[in-house]
Amino acid sequence: MTPDTIRTVIGVIGNVTAVVLFLSPVPTFYGIWKNKTVEEYSAVPYLATLLNCMMWLLYGLPAVTPHNMLIITINVIGITIELQYIALFVAYSVGAARRRVLLILVAEVAFVSVVAALILNLTHTHTHRSMVVGIMCVFFEAAVYAAPLSVMKMVIQTKSVEYMPLFLSLASLACGISWTAYALIKFDLYITIPNVLGVIFAVGQVILYAIYYKSTQQILEARKVKASRVPMTEVLVDGKNGSASAPRSQALETTTSRSNVTY
Repeated sequence: MTPDTIRTVIGVIGNVTAVVLFLSPVPTFYGIWKNKTVEEYSAVPYLATLLNCMMWLLYGLPAVTPHNMLIITINVIGITIELQYIALFVAYSVGAARRRVLLILVAEVAFVSVVAALILNLTHTHTHRSMVVGIMCVFFEAAVYAAPLSVMKMVIQTKSVEYMPLFLSLASLACGISWTAYALIKFDLYITIPNVLGVIFAVGQVILYAIYYKSTQQILEARKVKASRVPMTEVLVDGKNGSASAPRSQALETTTSRSNVTY
């Protein structure tokens, strides 16, 4: 196979793994739709991802960086999915929260539109256009990586990987490796930098999962033990005179063989 064919195959794999990551919040939004409320969830991660996708779509346009159709396709898919999430946020949030989401959405669309207009009118070569947009994409991609860092910090502090699913970490790793390989075959610095960072963070998550998997199981077991201690009250009634004896409290005690459970 030619280098271009290999690059295309790797890019398709990258697209598939990226779609998996885009769809990972579906259970969260199913809960929002079912409960008809956004509860304490924040729209910020999805607005940030939307902005990131719009910037990468701009980067992939033929007028900016030729021969990057796979960049265009995955980011069109990403924009479509993120808009669905944001639409649910708008539908099931109220008052100031709804206005804030709409305001940020309008600001993002206006920002990308202004950037596109300036780039296409003030720069006149692919090199200059890809450089300016690429630097901005790297910056926004780095901002998106704040979420994995916060999750990794929480894992270290709690010694639990309960809220860092291994499947998503492995999907992130596969996605980062695919797009890094894609960028290296026909070298693209601006695609390489964020995806190398993505690989590093994903490897870090997998390592943390290996380190804290055992302690997570201990924490979950301890939680089950604590939940099983349900108080019971038994009232004995004297059938002859109709009087009741004093209540006697009893707890269902369950013991665990683990003596070094971490909370």
